[in-house]
Amino acid sequence: VTTFKMPEDFGSVLDKQVIGPTTENLIKSDFPVQSFKPKVHIAFQRLPGQCPREIEIERRRKLYLTFDIAQLLASEGIDSNQLMPRHHDPANMPTLEEKKDPIFPIYLPLKIFDNNEYDCRTPEEWISLGLEPGSHDRKPVPGKALLPTDDVLGHEDPKSQKLIYEWIDVGVLDYDKKTELYLVHKTHENGLVRDEEGRPILNGGITPEG
Repeated sequence: VTTFKMPEDFGSVLDKQVIGPTTENLIKSDFPVQSFKPKVHIAFQRLPGQCPREIEIERRRKLYLTFDIAQLLASEGIDSNQLMPRHHDPANMPTLEEKKDPIFPIYLPLKIFDNNEYDCRTPEEWISLGLEPGSHDRKPVPGKALLPTDDVLGHEDPKSQKLIYEWIDVGVLDYDKKTELYLVHKTHENGLVRDEEGRPILNGGITPEG
């Protein structure tokens, strides 16, 4: 008679034993589950025959996940890379005879055209989506930001002609009321928001040391 020996990596053995379909979310994420839920103005108690609140939230969540801001802008003929103002080059300005478009380069920032009258949440409400019930740590909130693909040159000169701007998946870390700007961090290839040492970024990136 021999005794049963437990494998040292018993947890990994259980993870590999997936039998049949499951509703459990097996994808690891640094974003809270509630940060993906849309805001709906529906009563919690519904009459018989009406769509329950939870079902309507899940339907809208799946619908919103199918939207891509880059594709929506492209369908309207808008080049996202042209939305960011750049430095002007007077020596290479197109003339009226060349009929190049645009004749006058873009010079107004997007902030001038920003309008938050129809936003479904305030900035504070968006940031609070990172708080999970029973936890004191605030996680990032998923979003997309128009950022340069070159991080180094993007920080040195955001209006450089050499930069290429794209809509990139980010984690929203914090919001500044004075400047009305969000602090964001690009996600990794697997969708995680980590610092240089591979640790999750919590509480807007503020460490216990400040």
